[in-house]
Parts: sequence; C-alpha cells; structure tokens
Amino acid sequence: MTVTIKDVAKIAKVAPSTVSRVISDSPRISDRTKEKVREAMKELGYHPNFNARSLASQSTKTIGVVMPNSANKTFQNPFFPEVIRGISTKSHQLDYGLYLSTGQSDDEILEEVQDMVQGKRVDGIIILYSKVNDKVLDYLNTQDFPFTLIGRPYDETHRNISYVNNDNFKAAKTVTEYLLLLGHKRIAFVGGNLDYVLTIDHMEGYHRALQNAGIEPREEYVVFHEELQEGGQEAVIDLLSLSYPPTALIVADDIMTFGVMRMLNEMDVHVPDDISIISFNNVMISELSAPPMTTVDINIYSLGYEAANLLIDQILHTGIEARKVIVPHKMVKRETCRRYSGKNTGTAGGKTV
Repeated sequence: MTVTIKDVAKIAKVAPSTVSRVISDSPRISDRTKEKVREAMKELGYHPNFNARSLASQSTKTIGVVMPNSANKTFQNPFFPEVIRGISTKSHQLDYGLYLSTGQSDDEILEEVQDMVQGKRVDGIIILYSKVNDKVLDYLNTQDFPFTLIGRPYDETHRNISYVNNDNFKAAKTVTEYLLLLGHKRIAFVGGNLDYVLTIDHMEGYHRALQNAGIEPREEYVVFHEELQEGGQEAVIDLLSLSYPPTALIVADDIMTFGVMRMLNEMDVHVPDDISIISFNNVMISELSAPPMTTVDINIYSLGYEAANLLIDQILHTGIEARKVIVPHKMVKRETCRRYSGKNTGTAGGKTV
C-alpha cells in the first residue's frame, strides 16, 4: 500500500500542508516540527515524489554538472570524481540531484547546456573548468540562469560570475621558488591544454619565479600535453631529448606525473637522484607512487563543495550578487624533490643528465 502525505501527517499529528512545507524545507516551519515530521516519514518509509513537486514548484531539484570533454576521458583523471564528490555532498544536504553532461565535443557540450537551460532540466549549472573563449560560458553569461564556475573567468567581460578557484598563479610560483632554493636552475614546465585558464595561471607563476631569480625562461623547457598518463610520457620524450635537459620538472597534474615517472623509469633516469619533480592536485595516486610525489594539495573536494554552495545560494535567492571563493592550497613534501647535486651537465636518454 502506498504511503501518502496524509498518513505522515496523521502519525506526526500535523496538517498535511505542514508535511508539504517540511518536504520543501520551508523556513516557516520550526526545527522541532521538521524533526517530528521527518521521523514519521522515516517510520512509514515515505519518499516524496520529486517529479510532482517539480511541476508544482517549477523546480527540478537538480544541478547540471558540465565536464570539459567526454566522460570517457574525464574520469581517467581522479580530479573529477573528487570534485563531483564535493558537489554531491552539498547537493545531497538540500535534496538536489546531479545531471552530468556527456558531450564528446565543444559543440555537443554547448547543445547539451542549451537543452538543460531551455528545457528546464536543471535549476542551475556548475562548470568544472575554465577555458579561453568558451562558448558555454558565453552562452550562460547571456542567460538569466544560475551557474557557477570552478576556475576563474578569463577576461573582464565575465567578471560578474560566481566562481570557486585556487590561487594557481601563486601555487606555481611557490613550487618554482622551492626548486630554485634546492639549487635547480634548469626547471621545465609541463602544462596541460593551453586553452585552459589553469594552465595559463600555472605558466605565468612559473615564469614570474624564474624572472625574479634572474633566470630567463627557456622556450624549449615549456611543453603542453593532455592531462593523462600518455601526455606525461610524451613530455618526458620531448624534454630529455634536449642537449641540456632539465634537472627539475613542474608537472600540471598528478596523473601526468605518474606517466612522467613511468617513462623516466623506462629510460633509467632516477627520481629524485637524477631529476626532481613536483606536481599539483594531491590525488591518491600521488602518495602511492614510487617514490611518493611531492605535490600541491588544492583541496579538490572543497572546490566542488563550495561551487555547489554558491550555486544553491543563487537558486534560492534570486538576484544575489556574484561571489568568488578562493580555496587555500598547500605544498605536500614527499620524496620526488632533492637538492641539485651539480653533476647534471647535459645529454639524456643515454644518459649523462
């Protein structure tokens, strides 16, 4: 037999309208009454019909989550499951579900976002990345529709956007300065896709630290590859084929670093004896690698949680001003960095690095 609102009201000794208000988390109902009604719902095994509620309230209780490319590649990087875990935690607290994008290309992702907005499939959208000249961001910025960005907007035309970010410029500058303090001067930067604002901020922080130390950045020491293991392996081949290979690497992402370290091992180049490495994100793989990675913990979970918090605020409070949240980062020193010994002079692969 189906349990109804009337059944819950009878057990809780309140009016059916009070039960409805508790389900919608109305501020007009006291915490004591809410607790009593929820206990009755639990006792009877009552589950609200969210589809019916959506029709009545014009709310889907669903948040759209837009990933940078197909889920097939995205979920190879542990960053995305962790940031979605943060989004999911906050969403669950207020009974919101998630709707994940599945587009394989920029055009497909844009079409999917337009369908979310125009078809009223979701109440708001979180974009998990920040790109230069992003059509999705341009589209959402013209709509009177709640959305939040993880990352910072690239230009001033998007300044009235709520976003959550790390200080990625400062993080990259700090790790470069750390390697300089260890005596390294030939420091390479292995970035992700240059279309992403994160990559630009990392590269600028790296350049600033070198320039402050009186070292002119070398063009051949800066390479860009996809943030997957294969990208890291390709980066190693590029850099260690140079006549004067770097003695230290700054790598944009832990999963890339794992690929870097595998390739170095195949080339009989030892970390950190022959080359030092520092990375970003501090996902589980960074602590389990051999040797464990020195990396920057960017609090991925908090990025997702705060993004959901900002978005739900927009959904519940129409007209709220755009806000930004900077999530703190910290460097986690493990075993992939060592003071420069002075023995590394030139050639690689074969190997007098």
